[in-house]
Amino acid sequence: MNFYSNFMKVVVDEVKRLDALRRYEILDTPPDGAFDRITALASKMFNMPIAIISLVDNDRIWFKSKFGIDGVEQIDREPGLCASAILSNEVYLVENAIEDPRCLTNPLVCGEFGLRFYAAAPLTTKEGYNLGTFCVIDKKQRYLSREQMQMLEDLASIVVDEIEIRLAARKTLAKSYQRITQLELENKELRGQ
Repeated sequence: MNFYSNFMKVVVDEVKRLDALRRYEILDTPPDGAFDRITALASKMFNMPIAIISLVDNDRIWFKSKFGIDGVEQIDREPGLCASAILSNEVYLVENAIEDPRCLTNPLVCGEFGLRFYAAAPLTTKEGYNLGTFCVIDKKQRYLSREQMQMLEDLASIVVDEIEIRLAARKTLAKSYQRITQLELENKELRGQ
């Protein structure tokens, strides 16, 4: 493939990924106890101060759930590591960001926040779209074992299951509402109203 073909494939794939993200109707939804329990659990499991469930939108990274950071609901997509992490189908690992060439200009690394460690498993739908990440973050250098990376992937899968359940519930409610409306109309017609 030439450069143009590769570029167009990336653009088309991103459009499809964003369409999938919109179908789940999860962006900008209120906090959810189930997701918040999962991020709190991850913080404890990995002994990390920060755990985030992020969704990568067109121009922002929105946090569905976060543990260990307050007052931040989203960041711009450009400095966010989650935007890079969704390009991978395995754990995206930065053990020491200050020495990692992928992060040297990232304002979260060289700025006031002082990010040093980042590990993220993509939130992959059954169709194969990476909607965002489940990540753990620290301000000091850290390492994950293969077993811990698998645990992070498992937590990401649980999050996707929760997202899928919510979508199925919304669809079921919509069908039920539509059927009730139809039955009410039929009832009115039968009574001659």
